[in-house]
Parts: sequence; structure tokens; C-alpha cells
Amino acid sequence: MAKKRRKPARRKKPSTCGLAATETKAAGGPELDALAGAVEADGGAVLGSYLDPWGAKPVLLVALPIDKVEPTPYQRDASDAHVKRLMGVVESIGRFLDPMIVVRHDEAYWTPNGNHRLQAMRRLGARAVIGLLVPDADVAFKILALNTEKAHNLREKSLETIRMARALARESDRRESEFAFEFEQPSFLTLGLCYEKRPRFSGGAYQSVLKRIEDFLDVPVAKAIRVREARAGKLLDIDDRVGQIIEKLKARGLTSPYLRPFVVARINPIRFSKATEFDFDEVVGRMAAAAAKFNVEKVKQQDVAKMGGPPPETED
Repeated sequence: MAKKRRKPARRKKPSTCGLAATETKAAGGPELDALAGAVEADGGAVLGSYLDPWGAKPVLLVALPIDKVEPTPYQRDASDAHVKRLMGVVESIGRFLDPMIVVRHDEAYWTPNGNHRLQAMRRLGARAVIGLLVPDADVAFKILALNTEKAHNLREKSLETIRMARALARESDRRESEFAFEFEQPSFLTLGLCYEKRPRFSGGAYQSVLKRIEDFLDVPVAKAIRVREARAGKLLDIDDRVGQIIEKLKARGLTSPYLRPFVVARINPIRFSKATEFDFDEVVGRMAAAAAKFNVEKVKQQDVAKMGGPPPETED
């Protein structure tokens, strides 16, 4: 007798949370009033206010003079191609419908997530932009989580993260581990230092091993940066040796866009390990030793071809 198929369990409806729509309009108070007054004094206009429906925190909807708005100083550079696409969209529909998040900073305004839109509006000659002004200036450091206008690649994420770390080190003596949300991954900090010293560094080849051996450091950010500078130096030394190995492989006629990931995978001592905790210096030391004794004569073209998968991420 055939068994009856069990019906899949119904997913429970999530419990509701946050504010109802009618509750979001009750924004106000001394802090928000003072911020609204500053906007007006800066030549802007307050268009409205509301309470965020998720966290019930106040937000001002504002129009700001475009020359008063700047991107946070530690974020990636704007992509010229993306700026041009945004310009075309704004011109074609005749509207700017995507307010940028802003915080007030020294009588000006920083946007952690709207640089492309800002540059597009500037090139179009706009005099003002619309923004969601958040009273909490620390939002400026939530750049990776907030950015929705163009996906970051690994290089951009890493450079933004180390720039944020430097800014935080100047303003706070808090520990690096306390900024786990802002930094997302500890490997971004080390890779950011590598990219600063070597703009065409192939961080993607090392990301898989770094994600397993890096943790956020439980020391002040300024001290953590010094530790990561030493780590970046060791990683760049390995990359120099990997580059030498690649040149030898090419001299033997082996050609592939996967040569660097292939070599890094071969010298990765924890590639097949199921352990979850590692010492950074011990693993990197073993990688360096493996690179030093790498035998290119044992590598065959079919070994490299097995790497397969999508093309490596472009780093330039």
C-alpha cells in the first residue's frame, strides 16, 4: 500500500511589529526641532517629519542646497558609468524620486549611501536634493548596510571599511569588535590595507582563507589597525611569491584566468580542514612556506582547468 504523502507544514505567519501607519506621523521633540532649525539656517527646507515604522526613531524629510551635501569621506569613488546612467534616468522621467540618507556634519551634510545620485544631480545642474535626515550621526558609518544604489565589489567594500576604521579611530577609543555591524567582515579590514598598497591586488583569491582565520579584534580600533597593517604586509609578501609562481607556470605554457586562485588554493593549509578556529599568523606562515617550496613542474594544465566556475572578480 502506497504511503500517503505528508503535506508540507505551513509556515507560521510572522507576528507584527513596529508602528502602524497612523502612528508614524507623531514625530517631534526638542532634538528634532533643533535639527529642523539648523536645516532652515543652512538654506534648506523641512518638508515633513515622521517616525520610522520599524524602530520608531524620528526622521526629517528635507530639501538641501546641493552644495551643502557631500559623500562620507571614506566611501568608494563614484562610478562614472553609473552616474551617467542615473543622469539618463532622471532626465527621461523628469523627476528625482529617490531621496538619499543624510546626517548633519559641521554645518554641512554627509550621505553614506547617495554619492552616485548626488554626482548625477550635480552634473545635471540641480540646485537642491531631497534627503532623509537622520538625527543619529553614527548612521554615517553604516555605509555597507545602507548602500543600495550600486553593488560593491570586494575591493570597494574593503577600501570603504578600512577608511571607516581610520575615521572611527580618530573619534573613538572603542574596540574594533564593537563595530562588527559597520565593518561586516574582519577580512575587509586587512584586504583594505592590501588594496591601498597594491590597487590591483587580487583579494578574491585570498578571501576564502581569510574569512576562516580572521576575527574582529578585541582592542581599540587604532591598535587594531596596526595589527592589521602587519597582517596585510604578510599577505602581500605571499602574493609576491604567488606572482613569481604564476610567471613560472606561464613560462611552461600554462594559461588561465584562474592561475592565481589555483596557486593560492594549493598553498592554503586549511583548505580541507573542518576546524573552525585558527591562528592567523600560524596559517599565513604555513602558506608562505608552501609558496616557497611550490613545485611548478608537478602542475598540469588539467589541474588548473578543474578550477572552473565563474570568472574571477575584476579588481580594477
